[in-house]
Amino acid sequence: MVRKVGYVAALVTVLAGAAMADAGDPPSRVARLNYLSGPVSFRPGSVDDWAPATLNYPLTTGDHLWTDPGAQAELHIGSTAIRMNSGTAMSILNLDDRIAQISLTEGAINVFVRFLGENESVEVDTPNVSISLLRTGDYRIQADGDNNVSVLTVRGGEAEVTGGGAAFPVRAGQREVTGGGAAFPVRAGQSARLAGTETIAQEITSASPPDMFDQWCMERERREASSVSARYVPREMVGYEDLDQYGVWTEVPQYGMVWRPRTVVAGWAPYHNGHWAWVERALGLGRSLGLDLGR
Repeated sequence: MVRKVGYVAALVTVLAGAAMADAGDPPSRVARLNYLSGPVSFRPGSVDDWAPATLNYPLTTGDHLWTDPGAQAELHIGSTAIRMNSGTAMSILNLDDRIAQISLTEGAINVFVRFLGENESVEVDTPNVSISLLRTGDYRIQADGDNNVSVLTVRGGEAEVTGGGAAFPVRAGQREVTGGGAAFPVRAGQSARLAGTETIAQEITSASPPDMFDQWCMERERREASSVSARYVPREMVGYEDLDQYGVWTEVPQYGMVWRPRTVVAGWAPYHNGHWAWVERALGLGRSLGLDLGR
C-alpha cells in the first residue's frame, strides 16, 4: 500500500545516487509539461533538432518549447504555472531550487505565481527587457522579437522591468508597453515616444480586458484553485494539479487519505506506460508518462 500520494510520484523519479551527490547535487526542481493542445515542439538544450513535445516530460535549464499557430501548452515549476499561447517561443535559461529564469522570444505567456519564498526569484527575459516578478500574482508577457517590443500586463502582484541599465516597477492593474533599449519610468497618464534603437518608448495604461488567451488561463487557474488534492499534498509536488481529474481520495484507517486512480484497465500497474529519458543538468534519469495519468 502506498502512503499519502500513492504512485502518482512516478511522474518524475530521481535515481541519482551517492555518486552524483559527490559531484554536486542537482537541483530538486524541474518543470513538468502537463498540458498540450495542438502541435507543440520541444528541443533539449543539448541537441539541435526539434521533436514533438511529450505530455508530462520534465524540462530543465536549456530546454526550448514552441507552440504552432492554434496550439497551447502549460507547464509547472512547483506551484508556478506558465501557460503558452499559440505561436510562442520559450526556453528555460536557468532553473534550480531558488531561480526560475525564462526566455520569451516570440508570442505570449501567462505566469501565475502562487507562492514565492524569501530567497526565490522568477524572471522572464524578452529580447529587449528583463521582467522580475516580485510577488505572487498573475502576469502576462508578450514579445515581438522582430520589432523589439514587449508587453507586460500585471493583473495581480508587482513586477520590475529592467532594460538599458534602468529599472522601474509595474504594479497590479497596470499594463506596460516598451520598445527599444533604455528604460525609464512612465507614470499613469503619461506617454513617451522616442526614436532610435537605443531609446525606449513607453506607455502605461490600465490593464486591457481579458482576451481569449487570458480567459483560457483564468479557467485553468480556477481549476487549480479549487483542487481537492491540494488539501492532502503540497502544491509544490510534481503533478498535483492533475490528481483530481484522474482519481479520488479515500480514507484508509492505517494510512489516512490515499489517492487512487478513478478508472484503470485490468492489470494496470505504475511505470507500465511511458518511457525513461535522461534529463541532463537536473535529475538524472526521469520518467515521462506516455499516457494521461490514471489510464
